Amino acid sequence: MGTRRKSRELAMQMLFQGDLGKQSPEQVAKLFWPSREAVDEETRGFAEDIYRIATSRQDEIDKLIEAHAQNWRIERMAVVDRNLMRAAVAEMLGYPSTPAAIIINESLEVGRRYAAPESIHFLNGVLDAIARDLLKQRLA
Repeated sequence: MGTRRKSRELAMQMLFQGDLGKQSPEQVAKLFWPSREAVDEETRGFAEDIYRIATSRQDEIDKLIEAHAQNWRIERMAVVDRNLMRAAVAEMLGYPSTPAAIIINESLEVGRRYAAPESIHFLNGVLDAIARDLLKQRLA
């Protein structure tokens, strides 16, 4: 597994932990890393960047997800699904030079490990719609 994919996976796990455990970002940071095997600085740094963006801009990210997930409220989505999307959208917002197609593909690969098989099409559709919308905003 590549460094970036591992970082994306770790960011999703941190978001999942905070979401399911109702933990603050500080609590997650305190509890998450000690329970992990040795993670190199680059992998950890990118994971923490995605996590920081996702938590600091969560309201904005959740609104984007809900706006593009027709008839779905964020709290009704599977915990893994919503946190995979939060991490992906955070990366799209925080790293606009990374092609959205790469972010989406990597998120789907992580999703294949953690999400239900039927979630992959849902994740792909929502993330693709968000990516197109963000691209339109940047070009406007």
